[in-house]
Amino acid sequence: MTLLALHAVGGGPLPVDRPAIHADDAGFLRGQAVFETLRVYGGRPFGLDAHLERLRRSAAMLGLPEPDGDALAKSGAQAVAAAGVPDAVLRFLWTPGREGAGAPTGLALVSTLPPGLQELRARGLRLAVAAWAPGLRLAAAKSTSYAEQLAAQDEARRGGDDDALLVDGGGTVLEAPTANVWFREGARLLTPSLDEPILAGVTRGALWELADAAGYELEEGAYPLDRVAAADEVFLSSSVREVMPVTSIAGARIGSGVPGEAARVLQDALRALASAAG
Repeated sequence: MTLLALHAVGGGPLPVDRPAIHADDAGFLRGQAVFETLRVYGGRPFGLDAHLERLRRSAAMLGLPEPDGDALAKSGAQAVAAAGVPDAVLRFLWTPGREGAGAPTGLALVSTLPPGLQELRARGLRLAVAAWAPGLRLAAAKSTSYAEQLAAQDEARRGGDDDALLVDGGGTVLEAPTANVWFREGARLLTPSLDEPILAGVTRGALWELADAAGYELEEGAYPLDRVAAADEVFLSSSVREVMPVTSIAGARIGSGVPGEAARVLQDALRALASAAG
């Protein structure tokens, strides 16, 4: 992705080709930072209020100063307008700021969408299984401490897969490094419960409502890997990649081996919801 615009919260536009974080910022030094990533449709951030509320909760979990939601929203709108691209990615970053400075750092960044999303959606993802032992304190926080998740994702890609499926020591499926997991058994859609150490995805919440409206029977709980792998279809959900079908796990075909019905229905419904939100 390419950075198109950068704004300081409570400040103004910043050059995209110059450093914006000081070396003694706690977000850089110690990973004490939280963030949110939103999809921008037609120049409008989708699910803005829900993302800002989750940013507030994440900041509280890490003991960071409370984010200024109004200032973040204003900077985000300014950055989106400055980028001049109708469909993009908006990120908010919130840190405690520089040591001894007493003022938090807030940034709004707008970037291009990752390439190849439609091609991946058309063929479906190949997932590798990664053993996972999440830290309970931060599992539900959208913090920048993503090194282990991204290491699992990188290992999957080095092995020829597209992403990783994180599974705990007892064989329970949790999530993907940057996405929630869903699977279908007939007319039932199932997803790991938020009682598990996973992130409460904003897109996950939107799909829950959309799936109910589409007539699917919904369930959340704790599910073993073998049950997920035997499902009629599996898909991931996230703000940037939206609904992304999965066609294999650990080399084994899921269902018929092609993207499934529920993923298509919910992808279309999500796009319709984003359009109507404007």
